[in-house]
Amino acid sequence: MKPAFLIRNGRLVDGTGAPPVDHAAVAVQDGRITYAGPEAGAPPMPEAQVIDARNGTILPGLVEAHYHPTYFNVAALEDLDIKYPVEYVTLLAASNCRLALQCGYTAARSGGSLFNIDVWLKKALEEGVADGPRLAPSGREICGVGGLMDWNPDFRKIGMEGLVLLVNGPNDARAAVRKLVKDGVEWVKTYPTGDAAAPDTNDHHTLCMTFEEMHAVVSAAHNHKLKVTGHCRATQGIKNALRAGYDCVEHATFLDDEALDLLIEKQVPVVPALQFEWASIEYGKDWGMSQRVIDGHKETLEGGAESARRILKAGGRLGLGGDYGFAWTPHGTYAKELSFFVNHVGFSPLETITCATRNGAGIMGREHEFGTAEPGKLADLLVVDGDVLSDISILEDRSRFIAVMQGGVIKSGYPTVWSSS
Repeated sequence: MKPAFLIRNGRLVDGTGAPPVDHAAVAVQDGRITYAGPEAGAPPMPEAQVIDARNGTILPGLVEAHYHPTYFNVAALEDLDIKYPVEYVTLLAASNCRLALQCGYTAARSGGSLFNIDVWLKKALEEGVADGPRLAPSGREICGVGGLMDWNPDFRKIGMEGLVLLVNGPNDARAAVRKLVKDGVEWVKTYPTGDAAAPDTNDHHTLCMTFEEMHAVVSAAHNHKLKVTGHCRATQGIKNALRAGYDCVEHATFLDDEALDLLIEKQVPVVPALQFEWASIEYGKDWGMSQRVIDGHKETLEGGAESARRILKAGGRLGLGGDYGFAWTPHGTYAKELSFFVNHVGFSPLETITCATRNGAGIMGREHEFGTAEPGKLADLLVVDGDVLSDISILEDRSRFIAVMQGGVIKSGYPTVWSSS
């Protein structure tokens, strides 16, 4: 039996998009929320430990919707698969997961992992062997031969097997999904399009997979009850993903009217991942990026920000997160994504928090379990010293965290706790 808690003296931002509740309290019993609302209406809990929110904010734990646990100070594409041996990458990934939880991220959806490290991380996290967010693993990714993720030259004879399954046609695509089924993934991550990082071969307007390959991936994945997502920047790649039956789209950068209509009709969520683009522009020269690559990131940022605004206005669903683990977007800085959406994209703090909590849980398919601070949900909560609706950047500062709670257990922070009796 887990201890009971009463979190009081705070402003509740419950993640549903509803207006905040001042002078609020949240009650937790046996790992679940039993009450969330005005403190005056909180039930008597003589057995509870009381956490003082210090007139700060009580909100759901954040959800990193595009998480790469095996990335670590990546400075070049090759660092993703050959920088360290898999044994050391596994240790780094466990450390990254612990850091994510300390940063208030109580859940995360993997956007790709070296080998199937994230599958085993999930097992370790759920069995209490390691600390970190509730994890939806995706393991190795899928890309067409010669596409964005196929960078090791053939003469080296090392292929891309640790990070990416390369496919050449629908049969290869089905076979790749079947390997991932055997690995135990929940999401299948694909690369339908290129990126600004590869302007000579697979830029952000290039397709890296055929529609037939994408459709084969979806058919095989859905047969095994797996979900499919894809790195989609080029307009045609977005449309191909939506028509193939993808369950989520990463980035959706160059979204035209037809793609937007399809997105809304099919109710497919999007994870834009935009702060990475800004950081690439800001710090790219320091890390040896050419001006051509930086200019590509500028175009990507402008297109992605406009697409995100259009999706929000049209009533679409957006999750937040993306590509932390590069040298210029290190692990531990995930909340910069939230600040970026408020300060540069133009979302309100309330809209941003809803995207980073409820919508992230929805993308993971676990909105019935967590993502909002409502009775019946798992007590995945973040208590912060300050008003995050007035200053979203507070979420970047771990020293302001009073408590990070996951499943009714305090995982991080320095809460003032006393007995209610």
